[in-house]
Amino acid sequence: MSSVITAPTASTLPLSKLAPEAALRRLELTIVRRLEGFLHGDHQGLLPGPGSETNDAREYVPGQDDVRKIDWAVTARTTTPHVRDTIADRELEIWALLDVTPSMNWGTEGVTKRDLGIAAVATIGFLSQRMGDRFGGLIMRPEQLKRLPARSGRTALYGLLRKMLTEPMVPDHATGPYSLAAGIQRMGRSEQRRGMRLVVSDFLTPGDFELDPDVAPEWERPIRQLSIRNQVLAVEVVDSHEIDFPDVGDLLIRDPETDFSRYVNTSDAAARERMNAATAAQRERIRVALRRAGAAHIQLRTDSDWVSDIARFVLAYRRTAATLHKPQTGVSR
Repeated sequence: MSSVITAPTASTLPLSKLAPEAALRRLELTIVRRLEGFLHGDHQGLLPGPGSETNDAREYVPGQDDVRKIDWAVTARTTTPHVRDTIADRELEIWALLDVTPSMNWGTEGVTKRDLGIAAVATIGFLSQRMGDRFGGLIMRPEQLKRLPARSGRTALYGLLRKMLTEPMVPDHATGPYSLAAGIQRMGRSEQRRGMRLVVSDFLTPGDFELDPDVAPEWERPIRQLSIRNQVLAVEVVDSHEIDFPDVGDLLIRDPETDFSRYVNTSDAAARERMNAATAAQRERIRVALRRAGAAHIQLRTDSDWVSDIARFVLAYRRTAATLHKPQTGVSR
């Protein structure tokens, strides 16, 4: 008899379920109006042109960049092909880094953490479309970082989301040079124009078993550096049974990114309590680190309505921003 639990080979939900049109249309009518000025001030014009002001140079990506934008002077100095982007006036650029490492393939509520992360990218992306802002993506695999160019419009956003959904699954124990810290550093170096940055991950580092919140994770410093020039939103995706272990008898706990594995008797109430306490301490350390780094933080669970969770977060954050930027009264010169 084969096991009923198999490794995921494709997305768990279609794009229509991850980004429901009706719900997003209602959000655009109610919440996006409250978002004016939330990201980077009001913009003039809905569909700005490509612009003429040159931006910083970056390495040329075959198949993604236009060869006509190659900066031959920088290419000659570095001996590596570089392109130079242009900056459009009154246009905000939003970049989302999606972590698709093996730990993101986990899910027990009909949706994996990886697909929940794509749903978060979809929701934030649609909320940013009203002002014609550009939205780009980075897919972080252990062996490479795939760049999806930033474009404006609903059609371009759907194309980006489809590429994220059809990205091949990363097998367990896959290795490579990219950790979450390295991916954030690469995004900060390659996308240097100020804007909003989304980091979508479970923020779990292979081999990091530290629970002390005073010990900074390796990704805290890159996020702090990213927050200096950008507004950073960290979307932490978790599965419900990572936080509250079920009573299912003997259970094999295995880390998909390391060689760690251990059988645990989940019918033992004391064992479940210790595991839940360790998980709570782990998540608290992540929360404290993100707050120290200056990033806004929202936690999404696979057993909850992510659209409503993001809507409540945006409204609460908008009220906080309005309070912080409220002009002082009763001050005379």
